[in-house]
Amino acid sequence: MARQGSWRGELLGGFAVVAICTLLGGLFQQAVLGFALANVGILLYWSWHLRMVQRWLDRPLEDPPTGRGVWGHLLDSIFRLQRQNREAQSRLESALDYLQDSLASMRDGGIIVNNRGGIAWANASADYLLGIRFPEDRGQSLLNLVRMPEFQSYYESEDFTHPLRVTNVSEDERSLQFEITRFGAGDRLVFVRDITDTVRLEQMRRDFVGDVSHELRTPLTVLKGYIDTLTDLEVFSARQYSKPLEQMQQQAARMENLLRDLLWLSKIETFESHRKTERVNIGSVLSEMVGELRAAYPERTVALKIEGDTTIIGDEPELRSAFSNLIVNALKYSDKEVAVVWHAGADVSEFSVVDQGSGIAAKHIPRLTERFYRVDKSRSQNSGGTGLGLAIVKHVAAAHQAELVIESELGRGSRFGIRFYSARKGRP
Repeated sequence: MARQGSWRGELLGGFAVVAICTLLGGLFQQAVLGFALANVGILLYWSWHLRMVQRWLDRPLEDPPTGRGVWGHLLDSIFRLQRQNREAQSRLESALDYLQDSLASMRDGGIIVNNRGGIAWANASADYLLGIRFPEDRGQSLLNLVRMPEFQSYYESEDFTHPLRVTNVSEDERSLQFEITRFGAGDRLVFVRDITDTVRLEQMRRDFVGDVSHELRTPLTVLKGYIDTLTDLEVFSARQYSKPLEQMQQQAARMENLLRDLLWLSKIETFESHRKTERVNIGSVLSEMVGELRAAYPERTVALKIEGDTTIIGDEPELRSAFSNLIVNALKYSDKEVAVVWHAGADVSEFSVVDQGSGIAAKHIPRLTERFYRVDKSRSQNSGGTGLGLAIVKHVAAAHQAELVIESELGRGSRFGIRFYSARKGRP
């Protein structure tokens, strides 16, 4: 209201000056001259104030000049906005300095990239890990300096939900992990971490599991052979011998299945990052698999439904293993019909297995893919499972850039699925 009043007063004052000068001029029979002189005076007054504002704006650090009326309000408003802008800029610079100081002290590489893809800042670790030197490389395109096809695809994909791992990026077989976060008006913060030791430890673990499992197969085969021989001997047909031998056979078979799954899981993990280029006809795989399972479980009903295109890019043995694990699990834990469905959409294709079993409590679902995790230990033992089935399925899904989907409700059954996205539906 004060500003409106000031403008109104300024206008009324101008009209008053014009009116007074016109009347004075009329007394001397020069009304037109008085009117003109009044307007020229007002114009000079406003021009002088405009020049004063312009000179102050050219030197904003100086104190604002003193103005009257509306000009005083205008100068005060400009000065207040300037002060707020300087305070905001100071806070922003302080936050940026704090961020840069924090990133500079990190062992991980930190790079700030502007909305044009140019390097705005980088810490010393970025030089060690990626060869990016700051300030020498300021303004350079990040993708021109980091020449890794995997990183370029990840950066341009705009999907930073999961970090990117790149192995063997240099002669010393260094492995790096990239994480990207958006901020500001299209700017990005890129973190890069040296995970060489972690990758080597994981590989050592996989090699150890694979080697031990392989080495155990030979003595286990010998034990199974002797157990089978003893079982066939008439002298051991008595009850006191037959039952222990039967239990030994069951445990040997269970151990054999466990070693088989461990070896298969180790193989999948080893080749998980390898590109899959085989064209797989999912329809043929499922038809053959369901036929075999119907023969193995004659008392059970397995319904198969296939919709849409059945060809994807992948690895058939791995996919067959994952599908088989999900279907067999449903047959083990449900005594009703099991539905096997393949549905191919425009962007997403999904394999799913639906059972009408007892279901799984929500608290167990996040841990189902952990190795050897069992919802009901006694039941799993009796069913002969190894506890590795869903871990295998999870790694097969990851190897195909797919997603494992688990939905379950106690008393109403479960739905396990593998969701393949359009990237796996094209051509190699």
